[in-house]
Amino acid sequence: MKKLLFGLILLLVSFACSQSSNNQDDSEKRLPRIAIAGLAIESSTFSPALTHENAFHAREGDDIYSYYPFLSADSVNRKRADWVPTLRGHALPGGIVTKETYESLVTKTLDMLKKNGPYDGLFFDIHGAMSVVGLDDPEGDFIVRVREVVGKETLISTCMDLHGNVSWRLAQHTDLITCYRLAPHEDALESKKRAVDNLLSRLESGKGKPAYKAWIPVPILLPGEKTSTRIDPGKSLYGKVAPATEPKGIIDAAIWVGYAWADEPRNHAVVMVTGDDKEQVTTAAEDLANSFWEVRSEFEFVAPTASLEESLDQAIASEKRPFMISDMGDNPTAGGAGDVTWTLTEILARPEFKSANGPSLIYASIPGPEFVEEAVKVGVGGKIEAYAGAAIDDRFAPPVKLSGTIEAIEHGDVHAETEVVVKVGSAHVIVTKKRKPYHKEADFTRLGLAPRETDIVVVKIGYLVPELYDMRADWIMALTPGGVDQDLERLGYKRIKRPMFPLDEEMEDPDLTAQLVPASDAVVE
Repeated sequence: MKKLLFGLILLLVSFACSQSSNNQDDSEKRLPRIAIAGLAIESSTFSPALTHENAFHAREGDDIYSYYPFLSADSVNRKRADWVPTLRGHALPGGIVTKETYESLVTKTLDMLKKNGPYDGLFFDIHGAMSVVGLDDPEGDFIVRVREVVGKETLISTCMDLHGNVSWRLAQHTDLITCYRLAPHEDALESKKRAVDNLLSRLESGKGKPAYKAWIPVPILLPGEKTSTRIDPGKSLYGKVAPATEPKGIIDAAIWVGYAWADEPRNHAVVMVTGDDKEQVTTAAEDLANSFWEVRSEFEFVAPTASLEESLDQAIASEKRPFMISDMGDNPTAGGAGDVTWTLTEILARPEFKSANGPSLIYASIPGPEFVEEAVKVGVGGKIEAYAGAAIDDRFAPPVKLSGTIEAIEHGDVHAETEVVVKVGSAHVIVTKKRKPYHKEADFTRLGLAPRETDIVVVKIGYLVPELYDMRADWIMALTPGGVDQDLERLGYKRIKRPMFPLDEEMEDPDLTAQLVPASDAVVE
């Protein structure tokens, strides 16, 4: 009997120990808790336009997952953490953001973070070129306020556009940071996934914050149309980034070209490298920074450039179609107001396009809410004579009068809301209720237009995005006026740090020694 009782006691003790061990294993396997937040926009301070809250199309909670296919419900990464999506807003590039808009979106984000904390990590998904009325370095301000809520121990991984700006303050308060490596940004989702993978890896391994963050400001400020990675030197320069991350002591490396159409002290190029080996991190950063500086004078426009008159002359004379012309100065994908009428006015004044039998041309596009309202009343097939454009930016030309036949009216686009095609002479002009960049062939075909069979297609854009690039038979970039003028000299910078290449072309070589940024939990405000 005593032996039986002793055996039962041993069995109970063994079971209790086993349960304790299992509970300990469960605790050790607890998934990291990771929040998602971010605001993204490129905003020109040289445009009279203002950006309001509805432009950000902010998504909250589970709606945010639609931005990230790599976090779909059945994805591996979705199962590696307890995700807490808060608010993520993404606006078309445009004018400076109103202070009320910024405060509203940031406050909503902070409130959601407060409500759902605590967090082991946070994926901070931003662009890096947001300008806000009365506030320098909005992304730096945003991350400081996020830190006040989530605390200094939370690991923050930031992903940015390579046309963003990395201030010292932003570098201090983030832990892991990366940006796109291609322009056009065909690797945007790949880069965001890399930022998330880095975050998960550091949390799961227990390594946490990187031991070193090297930051090097590079006094170069160039437009994206000169720094595309389609051609050298941008192609070769950015080709050095991935190899720089291969040593074991490095987590990630990045080169930011910066945003040329905002006038703030943070607007310049930056190199950052993060990792756990001091020598490797600093050497990699300095190598990339020096490589950038060495090729500074080699950057040229990614396509031929000319005045609008010369561009139209070439397009009319060409037998290739579609001959595409980039109306660069008012490019809404870079921050232009999108409603400058100067180019369209010049096109319609050309005798070649006054007859219906002239060269076929598509112009995409010009905002004109009053024109659209009148067109809806008249209907498809009706005649219209009304004004469009220059409601926001009339510095270069007044509203343009469009007299022609309405060929299409489409409702429901997320950006334009309503689109109207009006035939004026041999030109098809797309007029929108709200500004919209035209990126895809489907943007045209849904309006009954056939861009591949059109002689000339004029788009308010800089370098052609991939689908337009693949569509072109020939292409030229027209040097037109607007809030994202490619002639940086005539923009009139007052606040950027000088000297700055190419504005100060004869400047001395800068000190490109890596500056080590304090860890986010060591920052003293």
